[in-house]
Order: sequence, then structure tokens, then C-alpha cells
Amino acid sequence: MFHRVAELTVRRPKAVLFIAAVLVAAMGVIGVGAFGKLVGGGFDDPDSPSTQARQVIDERFGGEANLVLLVSTGDGRVTDPAARQDGEELVAVLREEPTLSNVVSYWDTDSEALLSKDGTSAMVLAHVEGDESSQDTHAHDIIEAYTGTRDSLTVRAGGGTAVSAELSDQVLKDLLLAEIIAVPLTLLLLLIVFGGVVAALLPLAVGTIAVAGTFAELSLLGSATNVSIFAINLTTALGLGLGIDYALLMISRFREQLAAGTPVDDAVRTTVNTAGRTVVFSAGTVAVALTALLVFPQYFLRSFAYAGVGVVVIAAIGTLFVMPALLKVLGHRINKGRIPWPRAGGRRHAPAPFWGRLAGAVMRRPVLTALPVLAVLLLAASPLLGVTFGTPDERVLPEDAESRQVSTVLQSDFAGDDEAAIQVVADGRVAHVELDAYAERLARLPGVARVEAATGTYTSTGRQAPGPGAQALERPDAQRLSVIGTAAPKSDAAQDLVGTVRDTPGPTGAGRTLVGGGDAELVDTKDSIADRLPLAAGLVAVTTFVLLFLFTGSIVQPLRALVLNIVSLGAAIGAMTWIFQDGNLSGPLGFTAQPMDTSMTVLLFCIAFGLSMDYEVFVTSRVKELHDAGESTGDAVVHGLGHTGRIVSAAACLLAVGFFAFATAKVSFMQMFGIGSGLAILIDAIAVRGVLLPAAMRLLGRANWYAPGPLRRFHDRFGISEGGPAPTPAPTHSDPHTGVSARA
Repeated sequence: MFHRVAELTVRRPKAVLFIAAVLVAAMGVIGVGAFGKLVGGGFDDPDSPSTQARQVIDERFGGEANLVLLVSTGDGRVTDPAARQDGEELVAVLREEPTLSNVVSYWDTDSEALLSKDGTSAMVLAHVEGDESSQDTHAHDIIEAYTGTRDSLTVRAGGGTAVSAELSDQVLKDLLLAEIIAVPLTLLLLLIVFGGVVAALLPLAVGTIAVAGTFAELSLLGSATNVSIFAINLTTALGLGLGIDYALLMISRFREQLAAGTPVDDAVRTTVNTAGRTVVFSAGTVAVALTALLVFPQYFLRSFAYAGVGVVVIAAIGTLFVMPALLKVLGHRINKGRIPWPRAGGRRHAPAPFWGRLAGAVMRRPVLTALPVLAVLLLAASPLLGVTFGTPDERVLPEDAESRQVSTVLQSDFAGDDEAAIQVVADGRVAHVELDAYAERLARLPGVARVEAATGTYTSTGRQAPGPGAQALERPDAQRLSVIGTAAPKSDAAQDLVGTVRDTPGPTGAGRTLVGGGDAELVDTKDSIADRLPLAAGLVAVTTFVLLFLFTGSIVQPLRALVLNIVSLGAAIGAMTWIFQDGNLSGPLGFTAQPMDTSMTVLLFCIAFGLSMDYEVFVTSRVKELHDAGESTGDAVVHGLGHTGRIVSAAACLLAVGFFAFATAKVSFMQMFGIGSGLAILIDAIAVRGVLLPAAMRLLGRANWYAPGPLRRFHDRFGISEGGPAPTPAPTHSDPHTGVSARA
């Protein structure tokens, strides 16, 4: 296949480029529509008990309260005649909105739970209709129309839909700012790495193809299923980054061939058959890691699989076809536009001596050099011993976000947050006497402030008569109860209360008793991800092992790669725990410390693992190429790192810039994703590839390439290897202690 691709791009490069340009234009037209189809949310398991409870409430009770309007007076109390009149008029207008249902307020219920402790504020609760996509749109319209100053009142919006709408808006702003920062820095780094304008611009072609193609894919998928808006961030960062990575590998090999005097056509053929093969295999390992996200039911995670696999595959195809065609057309002109700094010439084509010297030093003292690095990485991973997990809430937004401010007021100034209540649905015909007994049992549970039911309001001390809105909690075939707790939403105590409520026997006559609400959704999300995490990890480990075995013919190399990747990923995620959970650097970065986002941590692991394997393949492919050409393992490692070390470090820096730009985000879990991914990339490229890999290969010695006889024969028949010729080794002399040769 690679020979045919090489011949096509050598013989018909302009036709290939013309077809690519047409396809990119078409993908751009389709991809523009993605922004209107992607949705927020997607953190919940659609089959969980809490989701089923929400569906029953939506279908039979008009929906949970997911929008809170906090109504305050400038001075005086909301019970004053003028404020009451303005409040009742506001509620009347809200009830006319076709996208709202179950509008409940203090003024029509006189419920003390909807009145602040000082009487200056009151709540209006409502349910925003629609799925998660349309809810964001409807909530945005309602908030824009009704918040601000209205007569004697000031209205602010909070609740789940307000947080989601504000998150979606903020993500787009954060993405724009990150790109404004990342693109100029990336261009500057490309000029430094390539030393010329023409060569520096080529990777942007592949990056553009990858991003445009993935946006088109997301647009098409968004028409058929829910796709998270957060997939945009991964598409831009990974598309540009991998385009640069793969183009850098191809251009470096092409320049190397030209410097050796190879004709342009043959240089293109060799580049496709060596670097091109490595790119395709590398893309396969990254795609495999991201495919594991499909085992999770949350479409937030599945969306990153759609975007990640798409961007990897499209970047690889663009690199395999477009890059050789560009190299053929440009030929020696690839070195045009040289930056006239000292020594920008010849040495740009030579293997970087630093990485070769570093590998040689490590090979001579593997234990002495590896242990300090390993100790630092394990220290960085140590915060994982105290890690806790949660799901996003209003605290991921900056402190000046309106929905977050409303949430703070609800928790501090009201006697229990009704919007954050545990929602219990008893499905079936339930007699009032049974409902009364069940509500009393719930009210006596530790951590329960009160229980609202059709039969009344219950506390640990007794029952009060049902209020004006109690009839809304009853249907002929279902009963609904709201359990308002004393603990802060999403705290450990609030999650424990969910379990206690679920363990409490339901009312006699109920077919099933479902427990929902925000805290229940958090518990179910954590359980859902934990249940599927072993399967995802197993798929990643097994497929990575198989792919690396097919590439190297060794069962030791895949195991060594998996162990080193786990160490580096542990260090990166441990550092994120130290920062974002423990609150270190919260001042400079401007976030609020909270438990690690469960979904984002899984995503970070898969992304970082895939990119680590990307660099693993870059280095191992060259080492194996040299080893197959007759060099000893020691020589192959030193000279392989000498050839690829600069490529890997440059690619890592370029890719990390795109991720680190998200440190400027106002949404804390996007900061964590960006900083964590960038740090993981740098740890892998520098500490693992530069030190731990050569140390491990030195200690393993001949065992590096071991495989049992049947597997070796299988690899001889079905294995994958670099197809191009290896560089001819220069005369060497060997160090008798390390087996490493020095170039004559």
C-alpha cells in the first residue's frame, strides 16, 4: 500500500493536491454547521436510575425544576405589597412562556422554603422544556429576556440549565482566546524548529485538513446523535498538534534524504515507506486509545472519541497523501525562506547530538540516571493517594458568573435548596396512608431537613398540612417526593444521603421507587464510569500490546511501553490532583478547588496515553529500523534517539503549546484538561523517551526483542515493519561495558 501511495504522489502530485483542496473546501462548508448542532451536558448515564427518575418526572409531572430565578428587592422585603405585585406579574408572564412549565414561586405558595432568611429575596422555580440541546437555547432566551432590573425587583438566573447555558457560552470564548494565543506561538516555534518559512508552513496544511475534516464529521454526527460542544476544544488542539507531529516526521526524513544526495522522487518514496508507515501505525495506536471512550454511556466522553478518532485518522490520511505531494512539488525548495540565524544551515539536517549524548550517558549508567527521574515522577503521582471524584457544577465557572453567584446565595440564605433536592418517584398507585408513612420514614433520616409530598411537608418533628403546590406532586399512577437535605450539594454527606434514601423501603403499592436529582446523578455517573473503567483500560492495554508486538516482533517492548506510560500518566494526573483538587495554584489560575472531574480525568488519561504511544512509535520505529539493519541494541538506541530525539521534543513542545493555551480558560475543568495534557506530553517526551526508555532497554539487554517461537513466526508472517532502507552506519568502535558504539 505504501509503495502505491508513494508512486501516486510522485507521478501525480498536482492531481492529489487539487483533489485535497476540493475536499477541504467541501469539509469546511459542512463543518461550519457543527457549531449549531453540538450541545452541552452529556455527563449522565442515560440508563441510570437517576436518569430514569428524571424521565418519569418529565413525562408525568412536567419536569424537574432546572431553572431558578432569584428575585431580590433593592430595599425592603419581597413580602411588601409593591414587591409582591411585581413578583406576581413576573410569574404570570413566565407562565405564558411556551418553553417553561411547572413555574412555582413564593408569591403563589407562601412557602418559607422559597423565601430567604432575611426576607429580601425569593425564588421562582421552573422547568425548561426540551432535550439538552434545546434546553440551552431556551434557557439562554429566558435569561436574556427576564434577568436584570424589573420594576422594583432585580432578577438573576441560576440552576442547572443556567449553568449549562453559561458553560456553553464560556467554552466558545475560551476556545477563541486559546487559539489567539496558541496559533502565533506555534508559528514562531515552527520557524525555530524548521529554520525556514516554507517548511514551517507545511504542517499547517495537514493541521487544517485534520480540523476541517473533523468539524465536518462532527456536523454530520450532530445531526444523528448528541455530540458535546466540548469536542471542539479537542478537535482544534489535537488536529493542529498531530498535523504538526506527523508533518515534522515526514519533513525531517525527506530533508535527511535530500542531504544524503538522494533524488527528489526517491526521497519522497523513502519518506512514505518509512516515516509514512510510522505515521499510520502511530495514528492507529492513538486512535485505539481514544476508541476506548466509546465503552462509556455518557455522550460527553463518547463525543471525544468521535472527535479524537476522526482527527487522528484524517490527520494521518492528510499526511500520507498531501504531504508527499507537497514534498514532490517543492523538492529542494523546501529549504527556501531560510531564517538567517547562526548555524541555521547544514546542522538542521543532521541528527541532534544532544539526544544521542543523553542516550549514551543513560546507557552507561542506567540505574544512576533512571532512579532520580523515577523518584520525581512517583512523587508527582503521590497526590493520587487522596484523590476524590465529582462531576461539573457551577463551581467550574468563575466567581463572577451569575449562575454561580445565585447558587452561592441559595446555599447560604435559604433553608434548603429546593432545586438541588433529591427527587423520589414512586411509580404506581400509592394510597395516601402508605405515602404518609414513607414520607415520615424519609424525614427521620439523618441529614434530611424536610420532605415535600402530596400529603404534606414532613420534618423529623412532625407533619404540616400540604401547601398550595402539593397537588402538583401527585398523579393517578405516580407520586413524587422532594427530599431536601442539610448538606451542601454534591458533598460526601449529600452523596451518602442518596444511598440512604435508596436503601429505605419504598411505599407499599409502588411498582418501583426511583431516586433522582443532582446528587443522585453524581453517584450514578461515578458508578457508571467505575463499572466500565476496567473494560476501557483492558481494551487499551490489549490492543496497544498487540499493535506494538506487530510492529516490533517483541513481547517485551509492549510491556515496557505500557509500564512507562502508566508511570508518566500517574505523574501528570497526580500533579493535576495537587493543583485542582488540593487548590495549589488556584490563585494564579483563578479556579475553585473541588474534586477531580470524573469524566475529564478519564478523558485526560486516554488522550495522554494515546499521545504517549505516538512518541513511543516515533522512537521505537527508528530504533528497530537501525537494529534490523545490523546495529546492536545499544547502538540502535543511541543513534535512534539521535535521529528522533529532536523531532519528538520539538513535536511535543508544539503540541503542548496548543494544550497549555487552555490554561487561560475560565472553565476549570478545561484548564485541567489543557494543563494536564500538555504536562503529560512533556513528561513523556523528555523524561520517558530521553531517560527511562534508554535505561530500560539497556537493563533489558537482549531480552528487548524476545518473543516465543510461535509468536516470532507469526510476526514474521503478519508483522509490520519500516519498509525503507535504513541509513548506512558509519564505522564504529564499541564500548565493551555498554555495547554502545561511537561513530568514527
